[in-house]
Amino acid sequence: MAEVFSPVNIKERQALDVRAGDTVRVHQKIQEKGKTRIQIFEGLVLAVKHGKEAGGTFTVRRVASGVGVEKIFPIYSPMIDKIEIVKRSKVRRAKLYHIRDKAAKDIRRQMRNIREVPDMPEIEEEVLASEAPEVTEAEVVEEKPDETPSEETSTEDKKEE
Repeated sequence: MAEVFSPVNIKERQALDVRAGDTVRVHQKIQEKGKTRIQIFEGLVLAVKHGKEAGGTFTVRRVASGVGVEKIFPIYSPMIDKIEIVKRSKVRRAKLYHIRDKAAKDIRRQMRNIREVPDMPEIEEEVLASEAPEVTEAEVVEEKPDETPSEETSTEDKKEE
């Protein structure tokens, strides 16, 4: 059988099982002026199209500075470094396009049944404790995601009147 060469670990991406309602963190490689950097885009998965096929995609939405931003990512794109599933929510729809029109408060209420996802198993080889060098842990400062300003709630109140 012929070997298939791919810049992406296909089996790892198939095992992810990204679904609508998941909150994901996508690490995307961006190339600017000859330099490559990683940009993280975290948001809610609205839809998964074409499943685990070669052309499969998933749509991620987040609200940044009061503006909704949606990105469509190909599942097997070599420009995606890593996909992390932060949370899973129980939803009753395959496509969550109706969330575009809802307020943030309604979305939170709708996704009440949130389950924490256990850490995904690493594919790397495990090192025995006797062979492993001692590693000291440094403090990790978590980045806070962009919070929507309080002005957004006041504009939504005006729209309802």
